[in-house]
Amino acid sequence: MKNNASKTPTLQYWLLIISVICLCIFPVIFVRSKFTGSDQQGTEAIEKIQPSYKPWFKSVIVLPSKEIENLMFSTQAALGAGVLGFVIGHYHGRSLVQERNKPPTP
Repeated sequence: MKNNASKTPTLQYWLLIISVICLCIFPVIFVRSKFTGSDQQGTEAIEKIQPSYKPWFKSVIVLPSKEIENLMFSTQAALGAGVLGFVIGHYHGRSLVQERNKPPTP
């Protein structure tokens, strides 16, 4: 005989997934504003305060378009997330192995 308690976690997981999707989609649909990066906002703020300001360095690489710039940023974010996930998984697996190899206590 099946237990009804086993359905509850599955329902909770689906509700959580739907909630996360809604949190990602609703701002895109309902918030109508210009999204700019912090670099652009910082540059605009500095130009307001001191219009004669000259940057003390230039970009090492000038990318041909915003799409490629976004691609490079998202690639960097994905690589960082992959490394972070690998490190967390490695330490979690190592702690599980240590726990499994512990001698039993009498």
